[in-house]
Amino acid sequence: MNTTPRFAITGHPNKGKSSIVATLAEDESVAISDLPGTTGEARVYPMCMDGETLYELVDTPGFQRAREVLEWLKVRVSTAVDRHAAVADFVVLHRSDPRFHVECELLQPIIEGAGILYVVDGARPYGSEYECEMQILQWTGQPRMALINLIGGDEHVQSWQRALDQYFSVVRVFDAQRADFNKRIELLDAFATLRESWSDSIQRAIEVLKTNRVQRLNQAASEIADLLLSVMCMQETAPLPDDEADSQLQALLAERLQDRIRDREKQSYDLLQQICGHSGLSRSIDEMPLLQEDLFSEQSFVLFGLSNTQLALTGAASGAIAGGGVDMLVGGASFFLGAGIGALLGGVGVLIGARQIAGVEIMGMPMGGYQLEVGPVANPNFPWVVLGRAILFFRLVSERNHARRESLIVTAETTASLSESLGHRQRARLHNIFKSIRKRHNINHEDLDQLITQLAVLCK
Repeated sequence: MNTTPRFAITGHPNKGKSSIVATLAEDESVAISDLPGTTGEARVYPMCMDGETLYELVDTPGFQRAREVLEWLKVRVSTAVDRHAAVADFVVLHRSDPRFHVECELLQPIIEGAGILYVVDGARPYGSEYECEMQILQWTGQPRMALINLIGGDEHVQSWQRALDQYFSVVRVFDAQRADFNKRIELLDAFATLRESWSDSIQRAIEVLKTNRVQRLNQAASEIADLLLSVMCMQETAPLPDDEADSQLQALLAERLQDRIRDREKQSYDLLQQICGHSGLSRSIDEMPLLQEDLFSEQSFVLFGLSNTQLALTGAASGAIAGGGVDMLVGGASFFLGAGIGALLGGVGVLIGARQIAGVEIMGMPMGGYQLEVGPVANPNFPWVVLGRAILFFRLVSERNHARRESLIVTAETTASLSESLGHRQRARLHNIFKSIRKRHNINHEDLDQLITQLAVLCK
């Protein structure tokens, strides 16, 4: 006998049943549409973590002939004792009848023991036509819970609440597309009250989900730390025929460096999506105008970097140019972003003579002559920009419900939280780590652990 809690998501067509399933199963494969009748067959969606099935959700078609079903049942039932058997008989006798196909599909898992999650739309008025559906579900004798889904608003929530209280032991208001992790956990807690035998399994599911959330935060923090380390240490080099700077070569190497950093950031975002179970979420300039704003643009530095005051207080403004040697500005390049930002690349075009490091090989060739070196990026705001963008992206994706299929939209208002949420001590600790990375082009285990710990807190 299957002891895994199973819940049949039922209701009128087009009330957000599939959205509930996608959200609670964290499954982006659930078909969701504004068109009624998208779900034609009952389908089971297990909620699995690390190979363990925590609970199962059955996405069912919406009622179509509830009044006729109820009339058939009433003729054959004399007492409440007979109601469950009558519903089971209806399913058996009408399984091949196309008129009642959807009713049989939605009732079958309930007859087999699934709990009932009845979904209505709080933006639509209550009507007596829903009572036939609720009576049929009541007659199954299975544990029942009603969800008032906030598809288009909450104008009629109170009237729905009064009506549903007469048929369901638990009634909750739930926004399937915008409920965050805590709201989903609260709903699972309510599931546990429907049947005593489910309580331990549901509480186990809640603990597993909470543990998994912590693991995701740590995985995301590790990836963002690796992103910061890699982009802060990137360089582009090329040999020079003599000790004269080549402006065209400088521009080419600088462009290559930018492209490599952009590609690394994109790879990081892809992995963050996988961590959150949103591998299918597409990204484009139209969908995420701020995150897709070029990493090296002035707007990115304004939106995601620290302010001049914060930089000064943190101490990041002093000694920001790294690498030593001769600083060469690349004329016309997009790195130098105007007042308040300063030169993006420090130590651009450092000339290293063979006499200075004789016997050292770079890229497999003895360094006869001179080497042109571009990077690493030494602007004090650069790691903060990369960090701010990555944290914002993770927060948006991690709290994004699997029921939401519209484009991911980032507004200017959503970008202010990171720098404002960082206290002076947090900024100072991160600054010291960034400074150490610039100096060593690496990071020790102690600093890496500290960085990951701090980033895990920021990801919440």
